[in-house]
Amino acid sequence: MSASVSLAVTHLVPLAKEVDENKVTPGVLGFIVFAVMAVAVWGLMKSMSKHMNKVDFKESPDPEAEQADKAGKADSAARRG
Repeated sequence: MSASVSLAVTHLVPLAKEVDENKVTPGVLGFIVFAVMAVAVWGLMKSMSKHMNKVDFKESPDPEAEQADKAGKADSAARRG
Protein backbone atom coordinates (compact mmCIF):
# COMPACT_ATOMS: atom_id res chain seq x y z
CA MET A 1 0.00 0.00 0.00
CA SER A 2 2.82 2.39 0.83
CA ALA A 3 4.46 1.78 -2.53
CA SER A 4 1.27 2.71 -4.41
CA VAL A 5 0.90 5.94 -2.42
CA SER A 6 4.51 6.95 -3.03
CA LEU A 7 4.11 6.11 -6.73
CA ALA A 8 1.05 8.36 -6.98
CA VAL A 9 2.84 11.18 -5.15
CA THR A 10 5.87 10.98 -7.45
CA HIS A 11 3.58 11.48 -10.46
CA LEU A 12 2.07 14.58 -8.85
CA VAL A 13 5.40 16.23 -8.03
CA PRO A 14 5.96 17.59 -11.59
CA LEU A 15 2.44 19.05 -11.54
CA ALA A 16 3.19 20.83 -8.26
CA LYS A 17 6.25 22.50 -9.79
CA GLU A 18 4.02 24.15 -12.40
CA VAL A 19 1.92 25.90 -9.73
CA ASP A 20 2.99 29.44 -8.85
CA GLU A 21 4.32 29.25 -5.28
CA ASN A 22 3.26 32.86 -4.54
CA LYS A 23 -0.36 32.29 -5.53
CA VAL A 24 -2.62 30.02 -3.53
CA THR A 25 -6.27 29.59 -4.52
CA PRO A 26 -8.96 27.23 -3.25
CA GLY A 27 -9.89 26.19 -6.77
CA VAL A 28 -13.05 24.47 -7.94
CA LEU A 29 -13.09 21.97 -5.08
CA GLY A 30 -13.01 24.78 -2.52
CA PHE A 31 -15.91 26.51 -4.27
CA ILE A 32 -17.95 23.30 -4.39
CA VAL A 33 -17.38 22.62 -0.68
CA PHE A 34 -18.31 26.22 0.21
CA ALA A 35 -21.44 26.09 -1.97
CA VAL A 36 -22.60 22.80 -0.41
CA MET A 37 -22.06 24.20 3.09
CA ALA A 38 -23.96 27.39 2.19
CA VAL A 39 -26.92 25.40 0.85
CA ALA A 40 -26.89 23.20 3.98
CA VAL A 41 -26.91 26.24 6.29
CA TRP A 42 -29.72 27.83 4.27
CA GLY A 43 -31.77 24.62 4.54
CA LEU A 44 -31.16 24.36 8.27
CA MET A 45 -32.16 27.99 8.83
CA LYS A 46 -35.34 27.52 6.80
CA SER A 47 -36.21 24.39 8.78
CA MET A 48 -35.47 26.11 12.09
CA SER A 49 -37.65 29.06 11.13
CA LYS A 50 -40.53 26.72 10.26
CA HIS A 51 -40.19 24.87 13.58
CA MET A 52 -39.89 28.08 15.61
CA ASN A 53 -43.14 29.37 14.09
CA LYS A 54 -44.91 26.29 15.48
CA VAL A 55 -43.76 26.98 19.06
CA ASP A 56 -46.24 28.66 21.39
CA PHE A 57 -44.41 30.83 23.90
CA LYS A 58 -47.46 31.69 26.03
CA GLU A 59 -47.27 29.91 29.37
CA SER A 60 -50.32 28.88 31.33
CA PRO A 61 -50.55 30.67 34.67
CA ASP A 62 -49.20 28.77 37.67
CA PRO A 63 -51.91 28.56 40.39
CA GLU A 64 -49.33 28.49 43.20
CA ALA A 65 -47.60 31.60 41.89
CA GLU A 66 -50.94 33.42 41.64
CA GLN A 67 -51.82 32.54 45.25
CA ALA A 68 -48.41 33.70 46.47
CA ASP A 69 -48.76 36.93 44.49
CA LYS A 70 -52.24 37.59 45.92
CA ALA A 71 -51.01 36.83 49.45
CA GLY A 72 -48.06 39.20 48.98
CA LYS A 73 -50.37 42.00 47.79
CA ALA A 74 -52.76 41.41 50.68
CA ASP A 75 -49.87 41.57 53.19
CA SER A 76 -48.54 44.82 51.75
CA ALA A 77 -52.06 46.33 51.72
CA ALA A 78 -52.60 45.30 55.36
CA ARG A 79 -49.33 46.95 56.37
CA ARG A 80 -50.27 50.18 54.63
CA GLY A 81 -53.84 50.27 55.87
